[in-house]
Amino acid sequence: MDTVLAEERVRALAERHGRPLVVRAVRAALDRAREEIQAGLPAGDVHGRVERELDALLEPRLRRVLNGTGVVVHTNLGRAPLAPEALDRALEVGSAYSNLEYDLDAGARGSRQDHVAAALRDLTGAEAALVVNNNAGAVLLALAALAAGREVIVSRGELVEIGDGFRIPDVLAHSAARLVEVGTTNRTRLADFERAIGPETALLLRVHQSNFRIVGFTEQPTVRELARLAERRGIILVDDLGSGVLDQLRDEPSARASLADGAGLVCFSGDKLLGGPQAGIVTGRAELVERLRRHPLQRALRADKLTLAALEGTLALYRAAPERIPVLHMLHESAEAVRERAERLASLTGGAVEATVARVGGGALPLAELESYACALEPELAEALRLADPPVIGIVRDDRLLLDCRTLSDGEVEEAARAVAQCRSQ
Repeated sequence: MDTVLAEERVRALAERHGRPLVVRAVRAALDRAREEIQAGLPAGDVHGRVERELDALLEPRLRRVLNGTGVVVHTNLGRAPLAPEALDRALEVGSAYSNLEYDLDAGARGSRQDHVAAALRDLTGAEAALVVNNNAGAVLLALAALAAGREVIVSRGELVEIGDGFRIPDVLAHSAARLVEVGTTNRTRLADFERAIGPETALLLRVHQSNFRIVGFTEQPTVRELARLAERRGIILVDDLGSGVLDQLRDEPSARASLADGAGLVCFSGDKLLGGPQAGIVTGRAELVERLRRHPLQRALRADKLTLAALEGTLALYRAAPERIPVLHMLHESAEAVRERAERLASLTGGAVEATVARVGGGALPLAELESYACALEPELAEALRLADPPVIGIVRDDRLLLDCRTLSDGEVEEAARAVAQCRSQ
């Protein structure tokens, strides 16, 4: 170790990157060299190993990837890609001081919620709005602020588990509210809710079924029916929409429709079908939103300035030109345009064009199928492309690697083709 660290090349690395990091790289390089010597192989260029280990330590772990999976809102790949307008706002606000919590008109302390509240009110018809770090946080905050120590009634068919083991009953438990289940998995009637309401009931919770649907012999009361029941019994209806549709998108429930039907609060994500940054958005009646804002948990869950800036940029674009939001563009782009992109990628790579089906993803519209086209390549490329720069993620199906061009943009086709060429040449 001391001998390698004393070498001039290694000393220069330590001066440039700091001794602790270089020591880690030298230790890793020596460990690998010992393993190869024990296996009967030559140790090779130790100094070169040190440089490679150091490069690996310095390489960013969070990286841009090319999404060839055909899943538009891909949770594992960062969900919604941001529009340039949203990135511009985040860069402008993040690169300088800002009026995050300063009222420029009054010259006094302000609220960070004021920057996006007006746009959210306009787009959903709500009286007030609040933004926290994600939708799970929004639901947790709503339950903690409105139902701690009291009962929350939920249909058994909506006690869902979504990504990474996130379960609605667990959220209820951590909010200090008590879960009351009603109905059955496939059929819950309004009368089931009405019979369960008692003096300890704080609210009715309606939960978006996320990435599954129950079909066939089913029944669920509508938002309007639940809202009328809640109003009649003097309690609150909270609607957890999850997907983030503000107004209208196919048959996905929207925040505007839910509020118009009488929901007291509606919670949804910012980085799904809204197409913005990760955020949990609460819209609804002003007095209820204010109770959430004043709850101590709100400070722990609040969104940071970069999130708010990117969300502000996304909402402005949503009002002016929603078709320029990447997620909405991918969902609505014609199949013919996707096919032309697949043909271009196939011509550059020697692949074949294959008709396929893309998905919305993000727990939204799980039954929806988007007509799409992919470039089909040899499956042996899958791992090499995953490790390429930038990584290219596709789907191996029927002994072919498919790069779905609904989720690859026009500008990414050439990048993907170069990555394929490099992988084949290795």
